[in-house]
Amino acid sequence: MFDFETSVSGIEFKVRQLADEVERLRALVSAKEDELCELQKAQKNNEIIINNLKEENKLVKLGNRLTEGGDSAELKLKINQMIRTIDKSLEILKATE
Repeated sequence: MFDFETSVSGIEFKVRQLADEVERLRALVSAKEDELCELQKAQKNNEIIINNLKEENKLVKLGNRLTEGGDSAELKLKINQMIRTIDKSLEILKATE
């Protein structure tokens, strides 16, 4: 009987250790999933910022062209097209939120 009880106790101990390890790993996975979610949100925000800066850069370049002179009607059309593009982008962003 002693060997049987010792074996059962050893098995119970190992099962408890495995259960504790499973809980630890589940907590670790949950923490990593939360971290991944935060990083994905940060990436989306950075992409939005980059796109906004690209649009702003285009407008600055157009503004510089205006100060240099040239065909103002063509520049006005380009500015209007960019404004429409920005408006569409903002509508898409609002729709996805």
